[in-house]
Amino acid sequence: MSGNKPFGHCIDTMKINLSYRGVEQGPIRPPSEAHSLLIRVTRNCPWNQCTFCPLYKDEKFSIRPVEDIKRDIDTIARHIGRLRELAGGTGELAGDAVRRLHAQLEPEEQPGFEAALHWFVGGMESVFLQDANSLVVKPPRLMEILTHLKAHFPGIRRITSYARSQIIAKIEDEELRALREAGLDRLHIGMESGSDTVLQQVKKGATKAIHITAGRKVIQAGMELSEYYMPGLGGQDHSREHALESAAALNQIGPHFIRLRTLAIPRTTALFAAYQAGRFRKCTELMVVAEIRLFLQQLNGIDSMIKSDHSLNLFPTLEGRLPQDKARMLQLLEDFLAAAPERQRLYQIGRRCGLLGQPGDLDNPILSSQVEQVCCSLGVTAANVDPITDALMQRLI
Repeated sequence: MSGNKPFGHCIDTMKINLSYRGVEQGPIRPPSEAHSLLIRVTRNCPWNQCTFCPLYKDEKFSIRPVEDIKRDIDTIARHIGRLRELAGGTGELAGDAVRRLHAQLEPEEQPGFEAALHWFVGGMESVFLQDANSLVVKPPRLMEILTHLKAHFPGIRRITSYARSQIIAKIEDEELRALREAGLDRLHIGMESGSDTVLQQVKKGATKAIHITAGRKVIQAGMELSEYYMPGLGGQDHSREHALESAAALNQIGPHFIRLRTLAIPRTTALFAAYQAGRFRKCTELMVVAEIRLFLQQLNGIDSMIKSDHSLNLFPTLEGRLPQDKARMLQLLEDFLAAAPERQRLYQIGRRCGLLGQPGDLDNPILSSQVEQVCCSLGVTAANVDPITDALMQRLI
């Protein structure tokens, strides 16, 4: 899709001649949407050029017909009705009864039932529109989907989606407000960086100015906004600029949430090829911690919630609201950077192996002993701790 085309000529003008294949589920959603019902509006990513992203590279982008999406919603509603009957007045499901019901379904019905079951058990409060950028769908069509959702499930508290800044910047303000009124409550935007240098190098397809414009438009429309910052994305050469410019952009946007997503480099990406060839100098983990510290130091004048809700992050407890929790979050980073190198290495390995959730866990002698055994078996030293943690992080991608 050309970045110069007006919004009225979005991709969903393409003719799609695909027969309905039943309820579809895309491959990703934000961690905060773990209990959400996933409604697949688009397939794959319309941009699909980011050098750090392994998803969709061999997949063709398409927009699903509105009638197919509505059929998905109808199917989910039918399964929810069955589950409510099974639960009866208690609201609780018996495992054996659920398994019997599942076994009675035709194979093509089972994905929809499984999606409904997951949502029913999770409380049926939120819906996430997939895949990578639902906002490429023209507003009237997206509103038709939202209206159908709300008609079947009036108790929904939140409907969210991924979106790209480049697309949002082109949507008329009144169209965004109409989407909000139709039920779209929150957008997740992968800003990744506020540095134009970094954004260009990773082929993000947006600039700092576009990110700021889009973020402000979302908030002005009355939606909640989650912006993502990717520590380490600038590499050693641009780490400082990456932190400073990202904080500066977010200070101008003032999003409701700032979510950290530490860089890991999947072996199938263009960035990994650049890393292998020496064109991208990856930050060590200690460098990334120092970068996050600088980033947090520069966040001022906003009341955003910092979230570290991804398994790739070294500190899952690095969370809090600005400005009141800023000093506490910075202290966590300062304490780690000031810790003895051996303790730093133990925590790095323990965290990447899933044994530790915060540095203080090392004070537990049982956990500490387990991590020491892992380090011994892996032969961890000061010289190889980063390559080993890189290898462990590959399992989480």
